[in-house]
This record gives sequence, C-alpha cells and structure tokens, in this order.
Amino acid sequence: MTTQTTSHRTDSAQAQTPLRRAVGTGALFLFILGDVLGAGVYVLVGEVAGAAGGAVWLPLLVALLLALLTAGSYAELATKYPRAGGSSHYARRAFGPFMGFLVGFCMLAAGIVSVGALALGFAGDYLAEFVSLPVPAVVVFFLAALALLNIRGIKESMGVNAVATVVEVGGLLLVIALGFLVIARGDADLSRLTQLGTAGHGPAGAVLAASVLAFYSYVGFETSVNIAEEARDPSRSYPRALFGALLTAGLVYVGVGVAASAILPTPRLAASSGPLLEVVRAAGIVPPVLFSVVALVAVANGALLTGIMSSRLAYGMARDGLLPSVLGRVLPGRRTPWVAVLVTTALSALLALTGEISTLAGTLVLLLLVVFASVNVAVLVLRRDPVSHSHFRIPSVVPALGLLSCLGLATRVEAATWRLGVPLLAAGAVLAAVASRRARTPSGNR
Repeated sequence: MTTQTTSHRTDSAQAQTPLRRAVGTGALFLFILGDVLGAGVYVLVGEVAGAAGGAVWLPLLVALLLALLTAGSYAELATKYPRAGGSSHYARRAFGPFMGFLVGFCMLAAGIVSVGALALGFAGDYLAEFVSLPVPAVVVFFLAALALLNIRGIKESMGVNAVATVVEVGGLLLVIALGFLVIARGDADLSRLTQLGTAGHGPAGAVLAASVLAFYSYVGFETSVNIAEEARDPSRSYPRALFGALLTAGLVYVGVGVAASAILPTPRLAASSGPLLEVVRAAGIVPPVLFSVVALVAVANGALLTGIMSSRLAYGMARDGLLPSVLGRVLPGRRTPWVAVLVTTALSALLALTGEISTLAGTLVLLLLVVFASVNVAVLVLRRDPVSHSHFRIPSVVPALGLLSCLGLATRVEAATWRLGVPLLAAGAVLAAVASRRARTPSGNR
C-alpha cells in the first residue's frame, strides 16, 4: 500500500470543486464509523446467529476481512479521483457511461431503499417504547428533518454524525461490557462460541451463508467516497479514516457477537427482531428503555449518512451527464446539492409509505456486490489513467482478491433474492442503455 505521484496531466477531479471542503480526517473517520456501525447491527446479529449457529463472531470476522479487500480499491480510487459520484464515476471512467449509470443505479437503489427502511424502523417498536404515533406521520417528519439537515450543510451534518456516532459506539460497547459482566458472574454459556452449523448447512456452508448477512453490516464504508470531494486533504486523510474505521468497527462487531452468543441461547437470539435489546434485558443491569434511545439514534444516524451518500451520488451522476442536469444544482451560499437531496428523499418516503420494503431488503447485498465487483476491476483498468497529484495505491493482488470475494459471496445469495434482484438489474441496464446514448462527456473527464 503506497502513495503514488504521477505528472502526465492535470486531472479534473483536483480542479476547484463547487462543494465546500470542510471535512477533516477525524470527521471522515467518524462518518465512516457511524455508517458502518449503523442500524443494521441492532437487528443483524440475530439473523447471523440463525444462519451460522452460536459462533456469531466468526462470520463477522470473515466479513471484515472480505470488506477490507474491496476497501483497498476504494481507497485508491477515492484518493485518485476525489469527487462526488464515487463508484458510478469510477465505472464511467473505466468502462464508459453504460456501466457508469448501471453502477450508479445500483448504489442509488440500495441507498434510497435503505433510507426508506430506516425511516420505517425509526417509526416502529423502538419509538413505541416512548410514544404511539401514526407511522406515516413519523416517516414524513423524520425524512423531512434529515433532508433539511442535509441541505443546511455537510459541516452541520458531520457535527450531528459525530455526536450520534459516539452514542452508537457507546451503546455497542455497553452490550460488550454487559456480556463480559454476565460471563464474569457465571451466567453465560461459552460453549456456544464454538458452535457452527445449522440444520441446512454444515460448519463451512453456515459460515459462508452468515458472512453474506454479516457483509452487509460493513458496506457503509462505500458511501464515504461520495464526500471525498468535500475532504480537505483526501489523499492523506481518506485511507487513514477508511481502514481505521473498518478495523474499529470489526473489533466492536466481534465483541458484540461474543457477548450476544454467550448471554442468549442461539434459538432465542435468532428469533428476535431486537437481539441487542434482548441481551440488555437478559443482563438485567441497564434499563432496556435506555438502549431504545441508543437504537433510535443509530437508526437516525444511519438514515442521515445514507441520505448524504444518495444525494451526493445523484449529484455526481448528474455532473457526468448520466442523470438530469437539474440534480446537479447547488444551493448558493450553502453549496449543497439541494435538488438531489429533495428528489432522493422523496423517493425514500414513497417507498416507506407505499410498499413492503422488507421484500426488497435482501436485494441490497446483491446490488452492492455488483458495485463492488465493478470497483475492483475498475481500479486495475484505471492504472492506465495517470493523474498529476499523489494518491494511495493498493497492490494489484488486493482488488483481484476483492473481485473473487464478491463472486464467492454472490454464490451464497438466496434464490429469492436473485428473483428480485435480476429484474431490478435488468431495469437498470435498460435505463443505462438509454442514458449512455444521451450522456454528455464533460471536458477532462475522459
């Protein structure tokens, strides 16, 4: 892993950006950590237990190692082309507008559905611990508040994220601490930490199947490339923030997996829609209502960060001519992509208010595996595209292994997910074909 400097030509990504460069290394680290340690872990541990057995910590560790492979490709591309658009921009540079749109479509679809799902999650059982309100009203108010914060500015959004991330991490550290307290008082069953396999899978198959679910808990890192354009020194700060956040999240996840497995019987853990709340209840030390507050903060922060990603991605695709140019409008003074924020938020609200988005949730991993596979190939293709500034460079074997990991995980995706994902990808391909014929090539992008 090195930093490379070339001087063949000046890259447009280093030109003056219309977005405000206000994000330092610490804020970027918290952004990535907050997105990775998002709402997913508060419901995911039970699903991983159902797929793997008692040794929940092992798929979480395997998924971390797989995520680090693709993260290496993102670190090189984000520092080489620090601009909004992220994965879509990289695919466009490497393969042309068709793949640029298709990859962007996959990211946008995943992001918009995620925000809608999180809005429904915020309006659900955790909030019901405090107040009973109509779900549609909560969804609309929640998403409107997040959109206003997003439009107000990246600096303000980062400030909220910093506070929320501390709360999120504190909640997960609380679960770990409770786990070790229960172990210390002799009420835990440590034998579950080595139990692997289910009725449908042997140990190896169970770990792979559970790793697909666990992989989703790490995928928040890819959203951060869309704010690289707003980082003060992306070539220096982005790799440090990215790898530091992923490793920190991995340690926390493994600790949570150990605590949850040791405290709760695997069937009870697997059956719960709020597994970490079950851990808190079983420990009997901290009032469960306190953890409900932490969960609400986690859900809100996950929706905020995913909303930021979606809006910046739509903005970047509009600048590349892959989406209507109106999405590239920036609010004077605030210099935030206000039209992109409003459109992506409206689509998330529509999904949350009109559909059963749980049936689409399984397609998110599949969509992101398509994106990650494209990025791992793009980083090798774009080695032929030198830039004039120094940037991070990953050894070529890492993206090659990252591509293989994506293909391997795709083989473990359930058949029902493929039945939903394939038509969605086909729709994206049709739209990409139309968009690629109409796409303009901005000066200096190719």
